[in-house]
Order: sequence, then structure tokens, then C-alpha cells
Amino acid sequence: RRFLFIGAHSDDIEIGCGGAILTLLGGRSDVQVLWVVFSAGGQRIREAQRSAQAFLPKGIERDIRVLDFRTSYFPSQAVEIKESFETLKRFAPDVVFTHCVDDRHQDHKVLADLTWNTFRKHMILEYEIPKYEGDLGHPNVYVPLTKAVAQKKARHLCRHFQTQGNKHWFSEDTFLALARLRGIECASTSGFAEGFHARKVVLGRV
Repeated sequence: RRFLFIGAHSDDIEIGCGGAILTLLGGRSDVQVLWVVFSAGGQRIREAQRSAQAFLPKGIERDIRVLDFRTSYFPSQAVEIKESFETLKRFAPDVVFTHCVDDRHQDHKVLADLTWNTFRKHMILEYEIPKYEGDLGHPNVYVPLTKAVAQKKARHLCRHFQTQGNKHWFSEDTFLALARLRGIECASTSGFAEGFHARKVVLGRV
């Protein structure tokens, strides 16, 4: 019932697991969400806050935090970021969504490593971000999406993160294309899905 969403930058969570959020949390009122963006400045702060508020289903308990670590310099701020991670333990999440440890972006990599360092007894699902580095891997967990959810996610991203409109890859076509490919891989009846990397899953406690 407790979901922790971790993102390096203001749009990462929505890109990486926006469809899963809409699918798994939609219509529920019995969940708690802790949503943490580690780096946003200027207009990006407002974009991050407004997007999270608009994106999360209404009626759920939410805590949205937008921090101000310097973008692209996370490796040199690892100690301070680790201290921020320690404060997240009190939330005791059931599921953690974070960046993939094989992501080549330096900020994403730091957060992925610290997620595993901090949450050793939790279910962690690593999401993927399409970008120039071309480091997409082979997911082993899928969340099928309806076509309407895939389209809603893509439209939301382009509407709420207009500062990213100058990036050649930041478009509805990109987000729908990746969802379509993941939909093929998991034989989604709608044709759309999101993919995640689960490196260790524990079912049940004794």
C-alpha cells in the first residue's frame, strides 16, 4: 500500500513509470505515496510540483518532495544525497520505483545505487528512460497499459514539461513508441506496456 517513487529530475518518474502509476493506483484510496525528485531548479521546480499533483490519482495520501541537488553533479554530492535517502526509510515503502542501475546517466546511476543501498528488504522496480545514450536493456517485469493510459501519459509529459520541448527526443511519439515495443514483448492485448527491471523479488515472509 506504500509506494515510493524516486526520480533524479523533474520528469523522470512520469517518463519511467507514469503508466504503471495510472494503472496500479487508479481508483484506489487505500495507498500512500512518497514522490521524491532530487534535482529541479527555476521553472523545473514548478513543473515537477504541478505535474505530480496532476498525475497522481485523486483521493490518495501523498507527500511530494522536490529537492535542489545540482543536476549532472550527483556523483560529487553522493554523501549529501545518501543523507536524504536515510530520511526516506521512515516511510517504509512496500514497493520502490527508481532508476535502472545500468542507466548511463550519472545522476540516474547514483540514485539507483543508493536505492539498493538503502532499501535492502524492499521490492525495487527499476524503470527506464529513453535518451541519447541508448542504454535501454531487457526488462523482466511488465505492466500492460491500455491505449488510453499510454496516450494520457504521453500527453501529460508534453503538456507539463514544456521546458523540455527543445529536446529532439521529448515527444509523444517517443513515449508511445517505447510503450508499443514493451507491449509487443509482453503480448499486451492493447499493444502497450511499461517495462521494469526486478533484480530480486521475495514472495512471502517466514
